[in-house]
Amino acid sequence: MIIPMRCWSCSKPISHLFESYKERMEKGEERKKVLDELGLERYCCRAIFLGHVDLLETASEFKKF
Repeated sequence: MIIPMRCWSCSKPISHLFESYKERMEKGEERKKVLDELGLERYCCRAIFLGHVDLLETASEFKKF
């Protein structure tokens, strides 16, 4: 739901890059170019960004018991 603070495999800090990634993707830039410029070279870090689905707004609609 929320991007992890660090990469699960290599423990590189990645959460601080997600906002700029999201902004640039909304502008329509190419994913490969954005990830390269943010310094995400390892496939494990790139996979977290490419596979992330933001479900925070959807999950917040439901009440907790």
